[in-house]
Amino acid sequence: MEKNSSKSSSKDKKQKRKQELARKKALDDLLKAANTKENILAEFPAFLKYERNGLNLRVEYATGETLSSAMKEYIMKLCTVNMEVPFGEDWPQEQKNKRREMVSAAARYIILRQNTGSQVDAKGEAEPLESESREEKYEGFWSGEGDPVVGFVQFRFMIEHDVPVLYVYELQLESCVQRKGLGRFLMQFCELIGRKNQMKGVMLTVQKKNIGAVNFYLSKLKYTISALSPSRWGTVDGADANYEILCKTFDPETKAMLEVNYPSHLLAVG
Repeated sequence: MEKNSSKSSSKDKKQKRKQELARKKALDDLLKAANTKENILAEFPAFLKYERNGLNLRVEYATGETLSSAMKEYIMKLCTVNMEVPFGEDWPQEQKNKRREMVSAAARYIILRQNTGSQVDAKGEAEPLESESREEKYEGFWSGEGDPVVGFVQFRFMIEHDVPVLYVYELQLESCVQRKGLGRFLMQFCELIGRKNQMKGVMLTVQKKNIGAVNFYLSKLKYTISALSPSRWGTVDGADANYEILCKTFDPETKAMLEVNYPSHLLAVG
């Protein structure tokens, strides 16, 4: 009897191991399918321009491996302008982290350019923009070739505690295009990209001192503080952390995992 019980236990363990390997392979295949797409944004033609609130912008795609030297310099300059104050004395180390993250093979970018040359009329013919010259229109940080860049989103497809998510690493806009609906537009775009690529939600990290951003995500976009966020750990270290992890999930099962009741003893690991 004991021998049969031992065989049954061994068989169960092998079966569970097989199922776990299959589950992990399915997750790996999901990320691979998303990451090998040549241009993730091409599936959303309606989102490749932004013509509202006095802005005339077009949307471009890039990866960490394809960024030009000028784009890398621009990204770090804009990050520094927007994030140096919220990070405070931690900024020098964080800046180093961001430089590494910026060029990662996993990094995906939504880049916003200001149209300054011409626009297309109702007949599909190019016509000059009504505004002044590029120099008179633009007073931002772009110093590379081509039309001015005025902001970007960096995101990745990743597995967060066994859940496939689109993680927004950066959303940075120049002051000249802020408060014109772009932040909402870009986050909605990220949510659509996540859903299209079978992710289970969108996640991001925000500095507690960046009160405007915290309010924007929680109040306007209805994100929630994730169960994975330090403030939810129930520890002194968690309460003292200077950031929150926010999320928006796409189904009840993922909501239970990332928003509600992730096992407390696992929150600070992985």
